[in-house]
Amino acid sequence: MVIQRVTKAQVEVEGRVVGAISAGVVVLLGVTHSDTEEKAAWLARKLVDLRLFEDDQGKTNRSLLEKKGEALIVSQFTLYADCTGGRRPSFTQAAPPELATRLYLKFIEEVKKGGVPVQSGIFGAYMQVSLVNDGPVTLILDN
Repeated sequence: MVIQRVTKAQVEVEGRVVGAISAGVVVLLGVTHSDTEEKAAWLARKLVDLRLFEDDQGKTNRSLLEKKGEALIVSQFTLYADCTGGRRPSFTQAAPPELATRLYLKFIEEVKKGGVPVQSGIFGAYMQVSLVNDGPVTLILDN
């Protein structure tokens, strides 16, 4: 999972905005074969509580929940690309669509349960994601 702190972001499919947020995070979520619902729930809790935002003293001490930020969650199987052989990436480490869809939706549900407003892309669609990275702050999170 890649997390980017943003001042605004949106995702479009076929020229139509399907999700947009103001201040918060963009999450690019990849799913692999060994991922589980428990891992999706753990990642969601971690995202909600992770201190990514500055407090009044300028320290990175405030969570997405405390900041009252939003999340734009986009599925991205290319995070599991293997580029070590040849010149074309291999995507065999990405989970099959049935598993990936289920865990993507579970992750979104768990983030919402954590109290964070969520917008999302459309699983499996060709999407254009636009964002203004704040900081810039970009993190990679996996367990």
